[in-house]
Amino acid sequence: MCHLRARGVEARLRKSIARHVVIIDDSGPDHAVGVWFPDLPGCTSAGDDIVLALRNAPEVLELYAEGLQEDGQKLPRPRTLTELKADPEIAEGLKAYMVALIELPARAYAAE
Repeated sequence: MCHLRARGVEARLRKSIARHVVIIDDSGPDHAVGVWFPDLPGCTSAGDDIVLALRNAPEVLELYAEGLQEDGQKLPRPRTLTELKADPEIAEGLKAYMVALIELPARAYAAE
């Protein structure tokens, strides 16, 4: 019974974990692929291709969250894609680039 209860808690936790929208800037084969989080100023990463850029994104998100925590701040609630589309400063970037959802690694949640 305890094992089933633990799995249920784990499933609810997974559902409640926020995912952050990341914008992917793929400028072509001669450039690194950049990713940036519109809700997190200065939180950017890159990779030689989209796969590597997206693979690096959770780590940079975790480092950003740790930096905020060290400064006594919390990571802001990520806006949904719908909310971001309604923001005129972000909307054009959403039209021009690909987007993905990045989850903050679980170990970063444990620190909060």
